[in-house]
Amino acid sequence: MYFEVAGITVNPLIPPLVAFIISVFTSTGGVSGAFIILPFQVSVLGFTSPAVSATNQLYNVVAIPSGVYRYIREGRMVWPLTWIVIAGTLPGVLIGALVRINYLSNPSSFKGFAGFVLLYIGFRILREILSRKKPKTLEAEQKFNEIVKNLRAEHSKAKLPKAKVLRFNLNVLEYEFVGERFNVKTILIFLISSIVGIVGGIYGIGGGAIMAPIYVTFFNLPVYTVAGPALMGTFITSVFGVIIYQILAIFYPTMSIAPDWKLGILFGIGGLIGMYVGARLQKYLPAKTIKLILAIAILFLGFRYVLNIIWK
Repeated sequence: MYFEVAGITVNPLIPPLVAFIISVFTSTGGVSGAFIILPFQVSVLGFTSPAVSATNQLYNVVAIPSGVYRYIREGRMVWPLTWIVIAGTLPGVLIGALVRINYLSNPSSFKGFAGFVLLYIGFRILREILSRKKPKTLEAEQKFNEIVKNLRAEHSKAKLPKAKVLRFNLNVLEYEFVGERFNVKTILIFLISSIVGIVGGIYGIGGGAIMAPIYVTFFNLPVYTVAGPALMGTFITSVFGVIIYQILAIFYPTMSIAPDWKLGILFGIGGLIGMYVGARLQKYLPAKTIKLILAIAILFLGFRYVLNIIWK
């Protein structure tokens, strides 16, 4: 099948299959998998124009709702975390799109930038795995694992413990999960997400791939409570990202900027199924195992891109 915008020919079964495999694993950690799908499009499929970023965000728009649905249904969606990220990242999406079009349209430059972004994400996750968490974070994750294990052993259909928001204002967000309380500075998350929004807009990942490990590593929040908000934040910012790239295409008629809708939807269909499966499996998987797999994959891709630039 020929994809006109991307300028490539590929078997239509490959995009959804690749997206399914990737998203099953990544969605368990609150990441859509777009950060791996983008290098696949660039390096394997040969889709290197700025339109690849928009296509990647289109993938998020199609794929994420199924995963978010599972997290909402299981009561692990801490909505304030979502609203803060959306408020911070949305302006950055426009800035990032303009930077991508005007300064990083060259495939070589873009690969170098993507490599450093991937390395940052990978080292953040790896550092979290190797470092000692705050006791209450570790306790919360262990409690949740024990509850899930007991429910499975008893074949019980009892509902899983939910995250309960206790306080949310411009200064602080506080919530409770399996008897443990967690609080973060609202303004600090907003400022960090603003920077992440610019990076996400350039890279076409919506920002969630960066915010999820930041929630866990910098703010010591349980991975079981950040996956849903990270995915939801990525979904909303990706919707705006697709719209922005589509509008900007009008002002840059000589450049390929708007998403390849056929390719993005095919990737999205695979991701839609994969994220539902991943979100459903998350409660059964050890958090460290998931993060280790993600860290290895991300660091491998990051080093590959950076070394290609250095040795060129």
